[in-house]
Amino acid sequence: MITIAQLTRLPRKFSKYYDRQFLPLLEKTGISMRELHVLLFLANHPGQDTARDVTELRGLAKSQVSQAVEALTGRGLLARRADGEDRRVVHLEITEQGAPLAREAQAVQAACGRRLLAGLTEEEQAVFLALLERVLRETEKLSVEKERLS
Repeated sequence: MITIAQLTRLPRKFSKYYDRQFLPLLEKTGISMRELHVLLFLANHPGQDTARDVTELRGLAKSQVSQAVEALTGRGLLARRADGEDRRVVHLEITEQGAPLAREAQAVQAACGRRLLAGLTEEEQAVFLALLERVLRETEKLSVEKERLS
């Protein structure tokens, strides 16, 4: 039976493994892991394309997202586009130059997911992912609950 201590270590352990898988790509391109997180977020979440979306949904600090966006924009990997209805809103778009890098990073990301689940049958994977989704939803409820009480 898994203990709470083991469960709380799981995200850190997987995060270390996950980040290591991107090292060759980071070395090849010279971008940081944080910049790659922003690029991947935008590639994986069409329609959630503002710095605020990245901050809120990816859980990165506003300053970190801002710095990453500046760096990615400076390298020509991202572009900013003003919202047609609200000029205060700025949308982020992966450029033609950034698209191959985003696809390569998504391939690494997918390989990490496959590796994580490699010890399970297809049926076990489906059950595990369904249960994990329920646990994540419950965790989100607990997180919001705690924020209301604070």
